[in-house]
Amino acid sequence: MMPTSSHGRHSADAQMQLLVDDRVLPVIQLGPDFLLVDTAVGQARDEAMLVPRVDRSERRWRVRLPEGISPVSKRVALAVA
Repeated sequence: MMPTSSHGRHSADAQMQLLVDDRVLPVIQLGPDFLLVDTAVGQARDEAMLVPRVDRSERRWRVRLPEGISPVSKRVALAVA
């Protein structure tokens, strides 16, 4: 059964992930030049793949992480590759 709101409209299943090497990091917020990952992890690599998924539709964007990912902060600086 498809989820609906009280007005009978479809409620989308939306999620976003950041793929870095062999890691899959859930993204909890996306801003214009940053994102917040679910868990802080140390990652020096400066390129990744941002994967937003709405229902069954998925897109992929190559992004740069100019400052990498800090092991002590969930905030990650973001730039288009």
